[in-house]
Amino acid sequence: MKKLLWLIVASIGALLMLAAQDFTGVIPKGQNLPKIAIPDFRGAGDAQKFMAAFNQTLSADVESSGQLKLISKSMMPAFTPQQPSDFVQPPPPQPDNPRRRGGQAISVPQNGGGHWLSDWAGPPASTNYLAFGYTAVQNGVFVLRGWLFDVSKSDASTAQMFGKTYLGTVDEAGARKTAHEFATDIIALFGGKSMFGTHIYYVHQDSARSPKEIWRMDPDGGNPQQLTKFGGLTHEPAVSPDGTKIAFTSNRGFKWDIFVFSVDPVKDLRFYNPNTRMNAQPSFTPDGKQIVFMSTEGTDRCCRIFVANLDGSGVRPLTTSVFIDAEPKVNPKTGADVVFSSGRSGPEQIYKMNMDGGDVERLSDGTGEASNPSWHPNGQKIAFSWTRGFAAGKFNIFIMDVSSRSYLQLTHDEGKNENPSWALDGIHLAFMSNRSGTEQIWSMLADGSQPQQITKRGLNSTPVWGM
Repeated sequence: MKKLLWLIVASIGALLMLAAQDFTGVIPKGQNLPKIAIPDFRGAGDAQKFMAAFNQTLSADVESSGQLKLISKSMMPAFTPQQPSDFVQPPPPQPDNPRRRGGQAISVPQNGGGHWLSDWAGPPASTNYLAFGYTAVQNGVFVLRGWLFDVSKSDASTAQMFGKTYLGTVDEAGARKTAHEFATDIIALFGGKSMFGTHIYYVHQDSARSPKEIWRMDPDGGNPQQLTKFGGLTHEPAVSPDGTKIAFTSNRGFKWDIFVFSVDPVKDLRFYNPNTRMNAQPSFTPDGKQIVFMSTEGTDRCCRIFVANLDGSGVRPLTTSVFIDAEPKVNPKTGADVVFSSGRSGPEQIYKMNMDGGDVERLSDGTGEASNPSWHPNGQKIAFSWTRGFAAGKFNIFIMDVSSRSYLQLTHDEGKNENPSWALDGIHLAFMSNRSGTEQIWSMLADGSQPQQITKRGLNSTPVWGM
């Protein structure tokens, strides 16, 4: 829809070079990350059939956290402890005097096999930390016992950083839940925040000719859930700060209107749209009490930005441009500024204004096309899509410091990349990319590293990360 609107806008923007600067506080620590070994856990009895999902979830959560570097399983020792008592300290070398008990030689595990801390701290593993444990089904409950050890210690009694029990249902969902919770505790020890408990809301369609509906899923793609069933074109989701409501655009009433739904249960809360041919691209204010959106209200051209209460009352315009003003997003930290895309200076660019519509200034430099602005949780940076340096329509993801206008390009020569959305931790981004051949949802760290395809079935776009 937005791209069709922008076809009516054409002119030449001014040229202004921007220097990329340091993005300390957004970019993860990169190659200096502490290393962790997470060997595959084993399950007793009925728990074993869920261990593939468990192990994949645990490793993926820790690796994607941006706080730790996961070492390859091929570098790990052959023996994996399942509980602290499995560690056996080898004796000092005594080749001519083997240890005996009752006249019989005692078999003691040798260094390098995985039975002792130094086997993990030394090569080839050369790791700093070891996560290990086991699972079982007890009294109809999936039980995980998990430990984290600092393997640089010389004694197992001081190496333990924590050990906990986690409980879940006896199914794949329960196994994944315990893995998420164990990973959350590991990540927290290193100052990170797990994305477990948050969701990505997005637009899904089974094929190019199928209806578009709003769905949500876990950050790793698990537990997908369909939220709307309009049977038409439903898109542009937004999520309230507390995660209890979604707003979106749909043509269910034979014109483009905004809908506001509760999430649990899914229920239409009614949004009374201005009586005009198009109301679209809603976004919540940080207090969750208002919605900013794009509308053709009061103009023969498209479009202006408005703000209204959650039910559509109290509507008032924020912009008066005769060009296209679209995609408004309110600063999540201050609630005082709005970034938006506009064609007022030619091809679409990113602008900023205050909440009464004043102090309008352009953030992008006028080259190419820039769209899809998304505020960082700290309210100081934005992510957006930009064709700067590329042919029109070939969008890549950038982040920009709003005060300095310095920017950093995150995606390079990998298809079309659009609609970035920040995770609540401020170091992950979800976005849409067609690099795999079809439009799918991807995630990455805020330096562009660790890109991961999250969706694979059908066509998926316009991700929004929320509670």
